[in-house]
Amino acid sequence: MVPNLGYYVQSINDVVTETETIGEKMHPGYEKIRKAIDDNDLKSISADELSEIAKLFKEGTKSYQLLLNRISKLRAPAKVMGIHKKFEKAYINYVAGCEEMISSIEAADGVDQELFNASEQKQDEASDIIMFTIEKMSNSLLKK
Repeated sequence: MVPNLGYYVQSINDVVTETETIGEKMHPGYEKIRKAIDDNDLKSISADELSEIAKLFKEGTKSYQLLLNRISKLRAPAKVMGIHKKFEKAYINYVAGCEEMISSIEAADGVDQELFNASEQKQDEASDIIMFTIEKMSNSLLKK
């Protein structure tokens, strides 16, 4: 059975839109920690605030995992199968970076800055690949 192009494109679009919405919800917590690290002022974030941010990150990452499951189950059209696999791998890495960020803020002695920074870089690199693959898929599938 040939994959349904319209369904595939809509599904990818939905994943991207939902990913952005989830990220926007988590961004204020991320910014609070990022600013505290940059200002060398992690003590300004209470244990309760850190716990709330971790809870928010866990909820968001769980949603990302559900989106990843949807990505994995999609049947890509033949002309974008390779780029779809690259997209899926980048999304896996993005989710892994999110999980590492959660670990970094749940460290026993406060925020593990090294892990936080590494997880941020991992997410940034994965995001770049995700955007590249989306653009490549769009160009390949939607050109006349």
